[in-house]
Amino acid sequence: MKTIALNEKHQSLGAKMVPFAGFNMPVSYAGVNIEHQVVRDSVGVFDVSHMGEFFISGPTSEALLQRVCSNDIGKLSIGQAQYNCMPNETGGIVDDLIVYKMDEDSYMAVVNASNIDKDFAHISKYNSEFGATLVNHSDDYALLAVQGPKATEVLQQLTEVDLSAIKFYHFEVGTIAGISDIIISATGYTGSGGFELYCKNKDVKALWNAVFKAGESYGIQPIGLAARDTLRLEMGYCLYGNDIDDTTSPLAAGLGWITKFTKDFVNSESLALEKEQGSSEKLVGFVLEERGIPRTGYEIVDQDGTVIGRVTSGTMSPSLSKGIGLGYVSTSHSKIDTPIWIQIRKNQVAATITKLPFYKQ
Repeated sequence: MKTIALNEKHQSLGAKMVPFAGFNMPVSYAGVNIEHQVVRDSVGVFDVSHMGEFFISGPTSEALLQRVCSNDIGKLSIGQAQYNCMPNETGGIVDDLIVYKMDEDSYMAVVNASNIDKDFAHISKYNSEFGATLVNHSDDYALLAVQGPKATEVLQQLTEVDLSAIKFYHFEVGTIAGISDIIISATGYTGSGGFELYCKNKDVKALWNAVFKAGESYGIQPIGLAARDTLRLEMGYCLYGNDIDDTTSPLAAGLGWITKFTKDFVNSESLALEKEQGSSEKLVGFVLEERGIPRTGYEIVDQDGTVIGRVTSGTMSPSLSKGIGLGYVSTSHSKIDTPIWIQIRKNQVAATITKLPFYKQ
């Protein structure tokens, strides 16, 4: 099992460490509900250095990414990031990722930790046609997500970069706390604003310490993977391995907005046909009308008890104090406000399909 650069720091802070995606990772410190609320109200820091970073460069780099990614890479300007997915050849998703345009012929792709080797092999397979320079720097980079409504105020103390000028899904490369070449990205997985900071492993301890010192008066806290999950779920964000995987269609998963048929990409013909004919199932959000917590794998049934789908993610929402979840249901049962039931052990618990996100800041 791999360890991230700040492994000892997290242990010294009393973090509960668990195996996750092949890494020893902090799942919680003070507790999921406390950490969740810190991010919603003020500012918290996630160490998500397990994520993968690929660098793609050369005159054919854009063409390669256009082939393997569903979104239109050609729309990116330098300093802009784009949410994406990589379709596979059989209708599913290799991974979801963020692509950063670093320079005219230079990109960074940030992928999920559990998929680093699979993703690199997939892109490499198609790169045999394009010959771009493709390098996996995942073991060299650390990633701190400074999230929450006070994140800008905290970080602005440490840099001359005008953070308020960085638009959502844009980035700057600058100096923070005297550490140069940090990628300062206005992205996140929480819905509460903030930045993701990419730096070299050798610099992450100094960066962590500087951020926490600057955030002392704001009540800054370290946040673990458990709160990261409740925060993303309240926003209805997909988690690879739960809500999307090698078998789920990006269209059924509600990712049609990043699936652009104005270009040729892996499996685009089949997906275009699916768009025309309609998906047999759809990923929906739902709220429980009774006490209970929906869990991954629970069956979703209709009023007659007929199975119409399955839960892919679920939790007790700290913000709403209700059970919430995502799940696939047959398209005929996917409309907003449709009543459904979640099979929780022997009980069928009433729920309602609802518009996402569950939580609005």
